[in-house]
Amino acid sequence: MIKVTNLSKSFDDLSVLKEISFEVNKGEIIVIIGPSGTGKSTLLRCLNYLETPTSGQIEIGDISVDAKKHNQKQITKLRQHSSFVFQNYSLFANKTAIENVAESLITVWKVATNEALATAKEVLIKVGLADKLDFYPSQLSGGQQQRVGIARAMATHGEVILFDEPTSALDPEWVEEVLAVMKRLAVERQTMIVVTHEMQFAREVADRVIFMEGGYIVEQGTPEQIFETPQNERTQEFVKRALKR
Repeated sequence: MIKVTNLSKSFDDLSVLKEISFEVNKGEIIVIIGPSGTGKSTLLRCLNYLETPTSGQIEIGDISVDAKKHNQKQITKLRQHSSFVFQNYSLFANKTAIENVAESLITVWKVATNEALATAKEVLIKVGLADKLDFYPSQLSGGQQQRVGIARAMATHGEVILFDEPTSALDPEWVEEVLAVMKRLAVERQTMIVVTHEMQFAREVADRVIFMEGGYIVEQGTPEQIFETPQNERTQEFVKRALKR
């Protein structure tokens, strides 16, 4: 369903991603872990061209985009196959929760307004915000704002949802309510690629864990393999420190 081949990204002379290759099956939950500054979020942003890769190829569904020879039409189609949950919510401050969720349906997907609002209401109820439809972001807690962000991603029914450290900006009291929504999506077998520092979530929910460092995929495997019997020395060191927190 998703195939990433030799994906690289450089910012001037700084090489952030180095020949990254992996595949994701439909309904699979992939969790990417690793030290800060190792390219995890950049990888996620490259997958739907929020950042343009320097080289490599990305395939999602029936669309394939080559970093060396692509056009805007291909990028638009690629983005229609995926949706993105940002760590800082990225909601429109002047729109209510239901308007935030409906916005991309109306402007990007050209869905009729009444239909878009009905879909937005449906997914907001699903993430536990039935009583917050007409609230503005400033009236919502961080956890509620992030649930609006997840609802927005769900509304487009993309083949994969990309989560970029969805709990990193949250106070501890709000983390669990966001992780609970993600766990329900996992039970429904929504394909997800998640960058996170939440090790317990990775252990409980992931089908496969990818450990990155220095712009490379160092090791990948089941949660049991990565957290209990990692083979690479750097993975062993990282997991040992991470599980002590």
